[in-house]
Amino acid sequence: MEPALELARLRRACTHCTMHTLCLPAGSDALSLRPQDSLIRSDRTLGRGERLFRAGQVLDAVYLVRDGALKTITLAKDGEEQVLGFHLPGEMVGLGALATGRHRSEAVSLTATRVCEVPFAELGQLAARSPSLQAQLLRVMGQGVARDQDHVEMLIRRQAAERIALFVHGLQERYRLGGRSASELVLPMSREEIGRFLGLALETVSRGFSRLQEDGVIAVSGRRVEILDAAALGRLVQ
Repeated sequence: MEPALELARLRRACTHCTMHTLCLPAGSDALSLRPQDSLIRSDRTLGRGERLFRAGQVLDAVYLVRDGALKTITLAKDGEEQVLGFHLPGEMVGLGALATGRHRSEAVSLTATRVCEVPFAELGQLAARSPSLQAQLLRVMGQGVARDQDHVEMLIRRQAAERIALFVHGLQERYRLGGRSASELVLPMSREEIGRFLGLALETVSRGFSRLQEDGVIAVSGRRVEILDAAALGRLVQ
């Protein structure tokens, strides 16, 4: 990647990160950042399918997605995978272990992914001294709770097209908050993974996307989803 493009990507990724104040003190930017200014201790790169953490692992750090995407999953006794959530650039991963101090799920990269690692003990110490950081952490946790509630609402919808509409609508909002296009979504997850998240068979997911396309709500090309009628999508989720 050209240096100018890399610097622009870094600035954009950091600006829209939910916890950018951890490594970007007031008045600074990603280009002026010095290692000693930051709580971030490492920048990890994961290949597609690589585990960031596993179930049962001690919570020693939380992670911020810089590029790419992750899924959190649990595995049934028969090895079947249940997708609990997807994590996009700018979002924090790992806070689900706060209750017990150990991760109850696994985080797996969907694509080549870069994450920033934040030591949990140091994060707690800093938050104890910083009301603004405490407030930001509460907002991040609140966003996670809201996504969990959205997931429950998706699962109780009877029609597959409604579940998929809720899913696409939620991604649209998260892409917007992350500074990305909210009208053209490039999905990092497969149809099968969407099905495991929504409790639907692969064929049902495909039919649901096709139904929304036939109704003129979206246009689908592979993993690219264009929102054609945002008002109609909004009516479906309501």
